[in-house]
Amino acid sequence: MPAGARPERVAEEFREILAEEIPRLKDPRVGFLTVTHVEVSADLRKATIYYTVLGENRDHRRTRAGLASARAHLRSVLGHQVRMKFTPDIEFREDVGLSHVERVNQLLREIGVAKAPVVPAADGDEGLDEDDGDDG
Repeated sequence: MPAGARPERVAEEFREILAEEIPRLKDPRVGFLTVTHVEVSADLRKATIYYTVLGENRDHRRTRAGLASARAHLRSVLGHQVRMKFTPDIEFREDVGLSHVERVNQLLREIGVAKAPVVPAADGDEGLDEDDGDDG
């Protein structure tokens, strides 16, 4: 079994369980969120759960606080559903990759750029493909 196979399987199992369990939380602070992925350490002692949230900045803060308060409950759920010697400590981190992409697109729209401009090849570059640098 490859070194990373078990942590990857455990991470995927955690992602599926949390994706079902988080919407069941009765905490009104936890908004509409998606568990994007989970990383589990090689020794299976720590799990980092990455998520995205829809809404404004205050919604993100409220969801973060709601997840922090539900951490023990969610860890308990994982411990009951996944058979392991130790239930890992869990940490929540907002997955900001998608929000960065959205922000860049918004800024590009604001300055009037719909797509990146296509840069034509310079006149001197046309013969490079045929020559390959051989002089013989």
